[in-house]
Amino acid sequence: MIRKVLVANRGEIAIRVLRACKELGILTATVYSEADRSALHTRYADEAYEIGPAPAAESYLKIDKIIEVAKKTDADAIHPGYGFLAENEYFAEACESHNIIFIGPNSKAIRLLGDKIEARKTITKAKVPVTPGSSKGLTSEAEAIKVVNEVGFPVLIKAAAGGGGKGMRVVKSESELKPAMKQAMSEAKSAFGNPTIYIEKYLDSPRHIEFQILADNYGNAVHLCERECSIQRRYQKLVEESPSPLMTKELRAKMGAAAVKAVKASGYTNAGTVEFMVDKDRNFYFLEMNTRLQVEHPVTELVTGIDIVKEQLKIAAGERLSIKQEDVKLSGAAIECRITAEDPDNNFMPSTGKIVELIEPNGPGVRVDSGVFAGFEVPMFYDPLIAKLLVWAPTRDESISRMRRALSEYKIIGIKTSIPFHQLVMNNQYFISGEYNTTFVDKMLGSTELKKTNQPIAAIGATIAMTLKEKKVSVIPKVSESRYSAWKFAARQAELRKM
Repeated sequence: MIRKVLVANRGEIAIRVLRACKELGILTATVYSEADRSALHTRYADEAYEIGPAPAAESYLKIDKIIEVAKKTDADAIHPGYGFLAENEYFAEACESHNIIFIGPNSKAIRLLGDKIEARKTITKAKVPVTPGSSKGLTSEAEAIKVVNEVGFPVLIKAAAGGGGKGMRVVKSESELKPAMKQAMSEAKSAFGNPTIYIEKYLDSPRHIEFQILADNYGNAVHLCERECSIQRRYQKLVEESPSPLMTKELRAKMGAAAVKAVKASGYTNAGTVEFMVDKDRNFYFLEMNTRLQVEHPVTELVTGIDIVKEQLKIAAGERLSIKQEDVKLSGAAIECRITAEDPDNNFMPSTGKIVELIEPNGPGVRVDSGVFAGFEVPMFYDPLIAKLLVWAPTRDESISRMRRALSEYKIIGIKTSIPFHQLVMNNQYFISGEYNTTFVDKMLGSTELKKTNQPIAAIGATIAMTLKEKKVSVIPKVSESRYSAWKFAARQAELRKM
């Protein structure tokens, strides 16, 4: 087994990995930027080392500094978490050249699957269905028109080295094609340093379903069933669940087998995710493969009972997979809501500042993976994800009810968060019925619903404010003077501070 792991990340994912290491008896070290000097992960690791200023380009993305810390601390492995350097082939290569175990796939697999065009070629050879589109990078409008003539409008322009929706454009007519290509190429070059783009047939109102996989270094691979990730905003996932309401036993078997086939065809090892788009007739198409631990991996952990991070560590240590496909059983239903420091009332604008009060939900079937605490300053430099709220229950209906309860208990005072948005989703009839797709946020939810949801809270707050003003009393009573329970007091404080 590995003796010491350097966790090259921050926030909730750093804590998650550190916890798995501790349970396996592995020593830990971590890195932090100047902005994260007091962050939770620096306190949780056995050792913590500053690596530079707040901007990620000067700290968490500095390969040489992270390798230097790994050597200095005598770590024999590095876990990159997700984001930052997790899918960086050069970082994996640097680890390999310094005889440090990179906890993830090797640099060759990252390079192959990071290039979406090459990945499509490999997956096509393995006879896994891919969305109709171009088989090579496009550099001219004439080439694009040739592809469009084969697949028909609408089409999706995508960056070959892309991800996260960057460089992506939906094109519905020939007049839109040239300017969209120009914009996509510019954005792709800016985001990934590579302007290459390609075209896929745009699927109308599809569902986004992914399969978690595990693969060892001895040719063994299994899938851990599906997660549905169709609740998205600008191609960013917001809510995930497993099992998918769409899934049938037969479809799961077909898609799972295709996912394992894709993994074996690409020579992939460790944990990864094969993503598919599914149309209204339940035809599925390979979208891409994420060569890292996913944000939403705990959803699968809750329904399978398999600790994916521990499995990653064991595979990286050279152990064989202890799980066979027939060992993987789904139990109950799990949902994850991504809690972000964003204001859903204001077009999800980032919300930074100090968390002055934090009360996390608890109780049966509730899990919170968090990287923040009361008093923590949410910095402006990083991804807005601050925590993940997960629930598990025997049935999907019970899981939705449990999530509603958990969201109502979650109090984060001092910054705006995505909690009101998730409350809206959990009460939406399309979501409750399971009849939703990737257009949920833009079409099914309705742009005015969020503001309507907040109106009663605003009205209550205004009424209380007026009463207090008339009585000339303090807005925030002292704890010792409150006749309310601590819980009611905290909740009341939360609402009053919003005024």
